[in-house]
Amino acid sequence: MKTFDKYESAVRSYSRGWPTVFEKSKGYKLWDIDGKEYIDFFAGAGTLNYGHNNDDMQTRIIEYIRNNGIIHSLDMGTTPRKEFLERFQEVILKPRNLDYKIMFPGPTGTNSVESALKIARKVTGRDTVISFTNAFHGMTIGSLSISGNSSKRNGAGIPLHHGVFMPFDDYAENQDSITYIEKFLEDQGSGVALPAAIILETVQGEGGINAARMEWLKKIADICERWDILLIVDDIQAGCGRTGTFFSFEPAGIKPDIVCLSKSIGGIGLPMAITLIKPEYDQWSPGEHNGTFRGNNLAFIAATEALKFWETDKFGKEVQQKGEFLSEAVKSIIKKFPELHGTARGRGLMQGIAVGIDGLSDKICAEAFDRGLILETSGPNGEVVKFLPPLIIDEKGLREGLDVLEESIEHVLQTK
Repeated sequence: MKTFDKYESAVRSYSRGWPTVFEKSKGYKLWDIDGKEYIDFFAGAGTLNYGHNNDDMQTRIIEYIRNNGIIHSLDMGTTPRKEFLERFQEVILKPRNLDYKIMFPGPTGTNSVESALKIARKVTGRDTVISFTNAFHGMTIGSLSISGNSSKRNGAGIPLHHGVFMPFDDYAENQDSITYIEKFLEDQGSGVALPAAIILETVQGEGGINAARMEWLKKIADICERWDILLIVDDIQAGCGRTGTFFSFEPAGIKPDIVCLSKSIGGIGLPMAITLIKPEYDQWSPGEHNGTFRGNNLAFIAATEALKFWETDKFGKEVQQKGEFLSEAVKSIIKKFPELHGTARGRGLMQGIAVGIDGLSDKICAEAFDRGLILETSGPNGEVVKFLPPLIIDEKGLREGLDVLEESIEHVLQTK
């Protein structure tokens, strides 16, 4: 790790928690340069839902390169771009009775969010956006203005304007968050102007794996419709099947005005993002939001191949079953180790254990890494041990990883 310490910026983070040099990866496992094997419960922060180095995606990308296919194309027409647009419409949107224009912003999640904020403000002529406590939407200035984490907000170095925070679902203490929001919108003296949009994550990934109830999501959608506010769902980490349906909001039966997707939309881990916009709100002028790398053809190829997982409901049901298995395991761990003062969080294969003792979650994740399991923490104080395995992991892999986790918890509790 001396090279990274000597030459790389102090801003690096993951390499500090996982101090090794990784060399190979396949499925739900990685290996470092010493040949040590690791079970991956991180999946590139949700970028590798379909696992590392999927064979079919690999093959298609390699063939395309060998045939001198166009790699970079901005927003020019290419065969991979055309095929992705057609397949996404056929496999994802039409079966769900969803009608969206597909926008390719810059190939990152925060760029998708920035484009969503801009079009919402352009369409409505308003500037305020409501987001929620513990929200995380990205690291650029607009996205930071609607993110709750104080350390990340402080990194902006300037005041962050035009964002108003409301309590997220029942994580608001001793109050009904829907009533709270409605009072602010109804009260002419509240100081909250009618917003352009409300943006939310159905499961807050970085904010602590807080999962919104479906009833709450429906009520937020109703509020947006009643006050002519655009509803933006940030599905960057919770989408692409992470919770068991392609879009995390599907069980609520809502149809957001704008949807942000990135991370696993690229299939194999290549940078890609899309912003889905209801046709009536697609009011951009040509080039009004652009980016040099919005034509990543290798990502389009992998993304199109990944859509094969969604041609039937089989894959989604398998994810839901694995999610139920993980949920039962989480409850068992909390019961087995009462010293954790643990609380179960999340849904699908996006779950976690909120640990009630300061600093303990970091120690657990560090010990798990030493034993061959890659885990990260989340939450405003890093209090949640977060499980984000590739969706293709089998029950054997889940069991092996959870066994390592239990061993790590036991060791940490004995030595604290």
